[in-house]
Amino acid sequence: MSLTPRVVAVHRRTEFEELIARHGTRGQAAFFLASRGRSLDEVEERHAVTQDALATVTAGIPIDWRRADVERTDLDRFLFTPDDVIAVVGQDGLVANVAKYLDGQPVIGVDPEPGRNPGVLVTHTAEGFESVLRAVAAGSAAYETRAMVEAALDDGQTLVALNEVFVGHPSHQSARYRLRQEPAEERQSSSGLIVSTGTGTTGWCRSIWLQSHSNLGLPAPTEHRLVWFVREAWTSPATRTSLVEGELASGQALAIIAETDGLVAFGDGIESDRLILSWGQELKIHIADRSLRLALPNPRVASS
Repeated sequence: MSLTPRVVAVHRRTEFEELIARHGTRGQAAFFLASRGRSLDEVEERHAVTQDALATVTAGIPIDWRRADVERTDLDRFLFTPDDVIAVVGQDGLVANVAKYLDGQPVIGVDPEPGRNPGVLVTHTAEGFESVLRAVAAGSAAYETRAMVEAALDDGQTLVALNEVFVGHPSHQSARYRLRQEPAEERQSSSGLIVSTGTGTTGWCRSIWLQSHSNLGLPAPTEHRLVWFVREAWTSPATRTSLVEGELASGQALAIIAETDGLVAFGDGIESDRLILSWGQELKIHIADRSLRLALPNPRVASS
């Protein structure tokens, strides 16, 4: 007998919960904020809105379905299964946090505070969750497929990210390495480099792109193409700055060979989940085989 579907609700602690965890009681948290001219009321109101959204999502799951609840800090210890449906309740960044642990499972992004968040990845309201879940279960939902980026060390370690991968020194001081995109190769010293997907080009990547006055076209969110930029490359007798930006299509890779011990690579700003490069190790970055499968708000819209 086959199991009923499972909906995994992913969320993160609210600011109110973090304040209570830090200060012990509501009164102590209120006193702490009041001493700095701030009120706990707004934080508590936003907590209540988020809790209401979580309750609405939970109520929208059929009573005979299995369900699980995962807080963001527990994602690396949670076992997702191929048949899961993922309900992400929170900000857009929470979708990126969970995407690296998935492999094609449908994701329904729910915005608990419409109008406060950009809503790029959390495109559904809590009230609309049930109808989208029904469409997913019936096979009639439309999806947007977003490319992801993978970094692979020569010892077999890998990491995957939805927005971008950063490579550099953990303290952001000068990193020395050799950069190679066939057929070109160059020894560099810089404050690091990023490799971004189309999803990531609205954030950190775009800032670097604008500051460098680049003419490189940025990929669209659903486009399977990556772009990369070197930050603050430094010319010296041993290092050059001719390879500071580029793009990667399917089948192409950017290679970084460490010439500083202890360089790191991490994705989507999560520095605690990182690869560490020893001197001489090679890291290759390319389009990931897996992608984010994001349910669209309107099931009648055709998927690209």
